[in-house]
Amino acid sequence: MQRSSIHVLAFALGLLAIVPTAFAADGMTPLHRAVLQENADESKRLLSEGADPNAATRYEITPLSIACTAGNVPLVKLLLDAGADANQSVAGGETPLMTAARTGVVGVVRQLIAHKANVNAKESSHDQKAIHWAAAEGHAEVVKALIDAGADPSESLPNGFNPLLFAARQGHRDVVAVVLAAGADIESSIAKGGGNRAPRPGTTALMLAVENGHFDLAIDLVSAGADPNDQSSGFAPLHAIAWVRKPNRGDDPDGDPPPYGSGRMTSLEFVSELVKQGADVNLRIREGHVAKGRLDKTDATPLLMAADTADVPLMKLLVSLGGDPHLTNCDGTTVLLAAAGVGTFAPGEEAGNDEEVIEAVKFALELGLDLNATDKNGDTVMHGAAFKSSPKIASFLDQAGADIEVWNRPNRYGWTPYAIAEGYRHGNYRPIVYMMTAIADLMRAEGVEPVPYKKSPNAKW
Repeated sequence: MQRSSIHVLAFALGLLAIVPTAFAADGMTPLHRAVLQENADESKRLLSEGADPNAATRYEITPLSIACTAGNVPLVKLLLDAGADANQSVAGGETPLMTAARTGVVGVVRQLIAHKANVNAKESSHDQKAIHWAAAEGHAEVVKALIDAGADPSESLPNGFNPLLFAARQGHRDVVAVVLAAGADIESSIAKGGGNRAPRPGTTALMLAVENGHFDLAIDLVSAGADPNDQSSGFAPLHAIAWVRKPNRGDDPDGDPPPYGSGRMTSLEFVSELVKQGADVNLRIREGHVAKGRLDKTDATPLLMAADTADVPLMKLLVSLGGDPHLTNCDGTTVLLAAAGVGTFAPGEEAGNDEEVIEAVKFALELGLDLNATDKNGDTVMHGAAFKSSPKIASFLDQAGADIEVWNRPNRYGWTPYAIAEGYRHGNYRPIVYMMTAIADLMRAEGVEPVPYKKSPNAKW
């Protein structure tokens, strides 16, 4: 009589329970199952009856890999003592030591090292070693055990990431302390970028800590010798704090949510402490060229960067620490012009809502800056309001005394504030009818009739 499928399955499961070397369709043996269930007695029995400790499933998973994932020290020792290969890798080149380094149980790591696990083995996709995984996961004891066994605390991947940089990005202060004590270079940096979301080339552990909101760690690094004024990534920490506190919003490609970070130090406390430890509050960005329509960051100071995001608390703190409000960028864009919106490319998506911009402009005026200044591009505060597409900001500037004889002039591209409202700006042409109405009303109140913009045949945009 032919057996039913249920009877066949029952027979197969019974065979797996009885025969230590039997295996399922996916290659799972009774020993795999016993280890997966963390059943030490059953695992010991199966090994004593001839179960192969190096048997691999169809997916190349061994009992030892399962035990390492579980972080079960007695099972790992049992398997190793029975002949499990400490260097047998799974698909992708992941070794038991890498798995254990990620899991973070130092006892498992020590057992593997004692059984000749190779601390310098690499996985195949990114060349990462066990120490990279341990550092990224924050397992300081494991990192130290690996270093003591010969792992290099400065081991760099092709993109420049090393244990220090992995730990700094994640805010693991204890791991950072371990690798620095072992001789890691505090100024090591990312070798190359990898797209819009990847760290910039030259990014150090200090900048990774700052941009990820790990301010306590950032101060640890400065105390350990990191240069608070280093611009190898293009920016120093005091420049970066502006976009860390207030990132761009919406779908802008440079936008991210504010980092959650770690530690107890606030961003403003960090700024104060960083200046105490030698950061130059008036440090100018050496080279910050950006696409047309954006604020050129070359020569920009931390205060100008804070004005660009309309971050009044940061602006006030920087001024109290000695920030000079009269320093401009390479285009002569003042703190007031930046606060008003000059350099806005994507209205509604960049940091600084109407109320914040107005407060930033008020503060800049309190500092004695000229409401009717014009930068080298011919932009005025009203051009900024037009770039922001904000009638509320435009109305405030008018009431504050913005002179139509100054602002109703074309900038270097031939655009007046009204022309910008019509849609003549960098990026996609998009008329903003409500902004056209707002600018037109201000003009007519001064006896000036708006004239639609006509592009010059010699225009270079």
